Amino acid sequence: MPQSISADLKRKARMAALQSLFAADVKDNLEESCLDWLTEEDSLSEETATFAEALFKGVAGNRPGLDDITQRYAPAWPVDQLALVDRNILRIALFELLHNPDTPEKTAINEAVELAKAFGSESSARFVNGVLGSVMTGLETGELVAGIPAPEGG
Repeated sequence: MPQSISADLKRKARMAALQSLFAADVKDNLEESCLDWLTEEDSLSEETATFAEALFKGVAGNRPGLDDITQRYAPAWPVDQLALVDRNILRIALFELLHNPDTPEKTAINEAVELAKAFGSESSARFVNGVLGSVMTGLETGELVAGIPAPEGG
């Protein structure tokens, strides 16, 4: 995953990835055609579009596992009933936390909360922060390892 771009450009890339993932959910189609607009968007640099594409593909390729983790750490909220924006913000953050070691954990969480403030409902930021805080506890205790829940009792 490209890491040589600035924090501001990565933030733009996360927004672009969120928009693409949202469109894919609405269309119920995770095909890369949801990314076509990235190369047509004048305001996105090539590096930004590349980072957004990497996030999209990473989330798309790991979506069932990311959703399982969300369900595990937010059991009162079935993933399929979460707002599309919140669901995709969590997917992006979980992908970065679990599969992109170049993104610091605090950065992944903070960026997710900022996306939730910008695009979610009034309670989205608090919800996203709570779920990701629980996931971090799972990572710290070894309950969750490399994106896969540890076996029960072990």
